[in-house]
Amino acid sequence: MEIWYGVGNKMKNLLRHLKQFLLLDMLQGFGITLANLFRKKYTLMYPYETTPISPRFRGEHALRRYPNGEERCIACKLCEAVCPAQAITIEAEPRSDGSRRTTRYDIDMVKCIYCGLCEEACPVDAIVEGPNMEFAAEDRKTLVYTKAKLLANGERLEPTLAERLKKDGGYR
Repeated sequence: MEIWYGVGNKMKNLLRHLKQFLLLDMLQGFGITLANLFRKKYTLMYPYETTPISPRFRGEHALRRYPNGEERCIACKLCEAVCPAQAITIEAEPRSDGSRRTTRYDIDMVKCIYCGLCEEACPVDAIVEGPNMEFAAEDRKTLVYTKAKLLANGERLEPTLAERLKKDGGYR
């Protein structure tokens, strides 16, 4: 019984060496390349054509407001605490009615790793990552998003953000 066991291992080694010697993996790769060489090409003319974006895509950040115009952020600072890159800075103060609101909400987009943890941690869906992926800048200073810029993004993208959150609701 032991003799046949050893022969099986020797046969496997022989086949492995033969496969390496004949470069069968390389020939298989060349065959795939040759098959794709004659297929119709798919070219996307980027600025004029865009690919479909998933509802769960994480792009440019935005702060949302309630329908009555009040900011959603309650300054719980959970997003700041959960951010692994420490890209979020929040300062808050209490209002006359006893509620807390942010006085400063900054996100350094250079540090941000777009993980989505800030969005998941927010209990009131104040901070969200929208579908915008076209926000390149020439210097780093413009990539520090202040509260005013984040609120402006939220106002501009609110219909899209609400629809995206509705589609994503089943996964939360």
